[in-house]
Parts: sequence; C-alpha cells; structure tokens
Amino acid sequence: MTGRDGGADLAPMSEFEPVVILVRPQLAENIGATARAMANGGLFHLRLVAPRDGWPQPRAWRTASGADRILEQAGVYETVDDAVADLQRVFATCPRPRHIIKPVMTARGAAAELRVAAQRQLRTGILFGPERAGLDNEDMARADTLIRYPLNPDFMSLNLAQAVLVMAYEWYLAGEQTPERHFMTNETRIATKGEVDNFMTHLVRDLDESGFLRNAQKRPGMIRNLRHLFARGEVTEQELRTLHGVVSELARGRAPGVRPEPATDTAPAPGTMPQEPLPAAPATPEQKS
Repeated sequence: MTGRDGGADLAPMSEFEPVVILVRPQLAENIGATARAMANGGLFHLRLVAPRDGWPQPRAWRTASGADRILEQAGVYETVDDAVADLQRVFATCPRPRHIIKPVMTARGAAAELRVAAQRQLRTGILFGPERAGLDNEDMARADTLIRYPLNPDFMSLNLAQAVLVMAYEWYLAGEQTPERHFMTNETRIATKGEVDNFMTHLVRDLDESGFLRNAQKRPGMIRNLRHLFARGEVTEQELRTLHGVVSELARGRAPGVRPEPATDTAPAPGTMPQEPLPAAPATPEQKS
C-alpha cells in the first residue's frame, strides 16, 4: 500500500518501456491487480482491448493498491490491431503450443530482448490473453515472438496478474544492477585477513598456555582447523573484537573460591508468590545431646 491519497506518484521510467496489452480482460479486479504488478516491475503503459464489462470499472482501483496512475492513463481499444498499430515489436504470452511457427522465448529471454529493443528506441508491447482461455490464434498472429513460461508442466495455471508480474519482474531484473548476493554488516565491516591473523595469534598463544595444544603431533592440524573455521565465513571486525574479549577472559580464568555474583534483583517473578525460607530440620537425638 502507498499510504497516499490518489495512489503512488507513478510515471514511465523509460519512453521505450514495453506496453502491457490485456486482450478482452474479463474481471475488473484482475485489471487492477495487473496495474499493481506493472508498478512493481517499473512498467506504466497499459492498454485494454475490448474489456468485457467496459471501462473504467471502480472495482479495478480497489485491487490496484495505489497503482491508480496506471489505471487512469490506460488506453482502450476495440481490436488487437488497433492496440498494436503504433508498435514495432510485439510479443505474446502463450501457455501452450498452438501449431504456430514463431520464435518462442522464456520470460527471461524475452525481457533481455525487450531491453535491447528499448536501447534501439523501438516501441514494444506484450499481449496477455483473457483469463478463461488465453490468446487465440488470431491474436497470436499479430505477434512476432511468443513467450512461454517454464513452469511445472503438471500445473501451469496462472492468474492474469500473476502472468503480468512474472514478465514485469524479468523486465525490471534485466536492467537492475543489484548484486545477486551481498553480506549485510550494519555498522561494522568485514574483517581483513590481517585482523583475522592477529586474532589467530592471540587464540593460539592462549591455547598453548592453557595446554589445549599440548599434543605436538596434532598441534599443526588443530591450528589449521581453527584457521579454516574463521576463514570459511566473512567474519566482521566487531565479531573479532568480541572473540578477543572471550579468549582473554577464558585465559584469565576464575580465581579459586570466587563464585558468580548473585543477581541483584531478588523480587519475585510476576504472577508468583514470594518464597518463605524453609524451616530448619528438627534436631536428631545425637544433635540434642
């Protein structure tokens, strides 16, 4: 949700981004959900071909979750030919083969192709069929490339908005520079190899002094195992400082006879009764004498 009256301040991210064309959509709610999916993927231009219940439909705005601008700017056309007349490349989603001889691409492959077309300043569009049966052969004859999603062959059913979301996501991802993997360190940073080596020197010295590495034959292998442990992950500088403190405290040890300090808060836990001290056991005859 956007939390703003009138929806999010959406606008085209590129003059040559693909146009989403819904052919004979049946439910206003699906048109609204499609607008929401388009906004997620940075698409703005929506065209409707012969919507069953006409346009506009207030119910669409209820499921758009703030993608109002897309619905407000949506164009309405009577035929697919009218909707694609100003486009130079047209793709069509195809859930199943229809004995048509055309190039077939995955959503990811089509998104890469659409990005190249945008760089060449070509106007493109993607056809999505009606909810019940998808595009027919006449619709797909208007496209030069088909898109088929590689999904579970035993269950490939998608809602209209889901189908649009897959394509919108792949379009956005094709132009996105976010690394596929990153390590969140918050206010610290990844420790340098020198800092890890310094900690290992500290750890091995105290392990030697404690006698843990007293077996001379096994000592090199045990040290290597410890080094592998800290080299395997991306240890942070903050974590190393904490480990330095742990090793120092363990090496210092507890002085003989020193017990852990009792908790200062002796109040009973909420909902419990304070415990009375146990009465002393009665003296035995030997104790009385």
